[in-house]
This record gives sequence, structure tokens and C-alpha cells, in this order.
Amino acid sequence: MTRRLLGATFAVTAGFALVSALPAAASTAVDFAGAVALSNCSGSVVKTATAAADDPALVLTNGHCLEEGFPDAGEVLVDQPSTRTFSLLSADGSGAVGQLRADRLEYATMTGTDAALYRLDVSYTQIEQSYGISALELAERPSAGTPISVVSGYWQKIYRCSVDGFVHELREGDWTWRDSIRYTPECQTIGGTSGSPIVDTGSGKVVGVNNTGNESGGECTMNNPCEVDEQGNVTVREGINYGQQTHHIPACVGEGSRVDLSRPGCELPKPGFSLFRP
Repeated sequence: MTRRLLGATFAVTAGFALVSALPAAASTAVDFAGAVALSNCSGSVVKTATAAADDPALVLTNGHCLEEGFPDAGEVLVDQPSTRTFSLLSADGSGAVGQLRADRLEYATMTGTDAALYRLDVSYTQIEQSYGISALELAERPSAGTPISVVSGYWQKIYRCSVDGFVHELREGDWTWRDSIRYTPECQTIGGTSGSPIVDTGSGKVVGVNNTGNESGGECTMNNPCEVDEQGNVTVREGINYGQQTHHIPACVGEGSRVDLSRPGCELPKPGFSLFRP
């Protein structure tokens, strides 16, 4: 499988070499500050609105970007050891300014949503002091029509479009996601953009995480997600891409950047549950 679930199958060092000749995106309110490149995907350093400056920093990407492969449908991983590394980009996207390292995989799943959170071995303050880069804040639910920027650290490229709408269920192969973000056609994301933050262009805050797209018009198959409405009607939109909302993450993050699925208001999928209930 080539991870048209918008991951990539080649190393990040190759990714940087391949994109080095590409022009940087035009300067806007949204740049590459906070974006990271993984070995196979994109990601971002994120924080909740209540995070303390000395809390360990978190990196957000997709559940399908795990080094060990895709989680099974219904599988939820919590508090796993990790030493994964991330290349932190400069704000102008010209290259990496440093390497970050995880000490835990706090959370990952492809059930109901497609998200993973790594806890780093350095704090938000340490990242700012070392690299002059601030974390991106996780925001509330976006609205249809919101201008967005999908910031790929892997490709050092920003895709700009708007939220076209929301999908009751998005199905691809064995996996089902709820309340997904559908992009307008301008965001033609590709393999390697998986895990990119979806940034509200107006506020500069993260409203979602990029994860997939319908490549060739197939119906609910791998690399060809389909939309399913409340009545079970299936719609296929060839060439359209999608992301997963992140507004439900902050309620699940407690002191010290630890994910606690028992916190009040936490609606992330939990071990033993088959579907995320928004």
C-alpha cells in the first residue's frame, strides 16, 4: 500500500531533497512555524489553550502515520513508549532548524478519527528558547466556509482552500471516521501531507488534521474514501480531500500534557469502543 491515506513511503531526508527546488509558498498570516516532518508524514507542535509553558510539548499527526503501521479498526493506543524524532521547520519553510524527540506516544487511533499525539522530551518554553518557534494552539470547531491552510512539513508546502462542509461518516477500507472536514477542490493534498495541521487562516489556530482523499473515484475502498450520510446514502467525490477535526482533543489533555480519556468532556475514542461518538 502506498498510503494514499496521505502518508508517504520514503524517508524524510529524501522528502527534503525532493522539495528543495520547490518555491516556498507566498507569505501569509499562516507560515511553517510549528510544522514538523516525520519519516513518512507531516505533523505539528500543538498546545491547548490552558497548557503551561513548562509542560512537555505535544506533536499532532495521523494515527495512520505510526512507524509500526496502521492501527486496526477499533484499536486505540494509549501511553506507549516512543523515541520517534521530528524535524522542526523554520517559519519560512526553508528547512529544518532542529530535531525533536518523543518520549511517549500519548494517544493514537484510526477509529472515529485519525489522530496521534506524541509527547516530547522538551517543553514548549525549551522549543521557543532553542528555535524561536511557538506551538500552534488547538481551536474550537470550524464553520463551513472557513478559509484554511493545510501546512505540510514533509513537503514544505502550504495548501490553501476553505472548509466545504462536514461529513457524517467518511469510510475508507476498514476504517470509519465521524464529522470529517471536506475541503474545497483547491486543496489537492498528496501523499506525505498526512498529519498536516489544518489551520484556520484567519486565527492561525489548528482546527483539524489532514488525512485522506478520493484518488480515483472508487467507493469506500483504500485510497478512495466515500461519504455516508445519516440515512446511509453513499456519495463519492473523486479528487476531493479530507481531514479530521481536532476540537475534541483539548478536553482529553491534562496536566503535564498527558492524555486522560476519563476527563470530563473527553470524547476521543477509548479502548473497547468501536466508534467515536461526537
